[in-house]
Amino acid sequence: MEASCPLVSRFRACAGCRGMGQSVTHVGEAGAGQVAKAANQIMVAAQMVAMGELLVFSKKAGVDPRKVVDAIKGGAAQCWTLDVKPPRLFDGNRNPGFKAHMQLKDMGIVLDTAKEYDIPVSSAEEHTKFFKMMIEQGMGELDNSAVVGVIEKLAGIGILD
Repeated sequence: MEASCPLVSRFRACAGCRGMGQSVTHVGEAGAGQVAKAANQIMVAAQMVAMGELLVFSKKAGVDPRKVVDAIKGGAAQCWTLDVKPPRLFDGNRNPGFKAHMQLKDMGIVLDTAKEYDIPVSSAEEHTKFFKMMIEQGMGELDNSAVVGVIEKLAGIGILD
């Protein structure tokens, strides 16, 4: 079905679209792509908050968070987020790849959609709170991984301390 979809074929042929992603997947009729994007943001938010928590958790418990990341990313915790974000954060780089205020906007779409379809998304609701706190603390222009800053403030310790 995918190969015969005219929209997918046009997207693949579009020179300006080539750098947008690794693959094109036709997920369904109109609106299905929005649901897929929202589902992606549920996972992204969860990973960013979990990563922030594990870095601060390790640091405050007296263990080098760099070593913890190295130890766990080879197992079940392995993910793009652990491969890419910690080295940037350990270098003090919280510059945006995907801005926190955009993450919050997308989480609003998740929560609105969940409400519309009566879908329980309690973890997404909790993660959204962290991105709201980022905005309230003036961190909306930073990378979404900079959510670690909220957790650092709550714990009273920085991962670079």
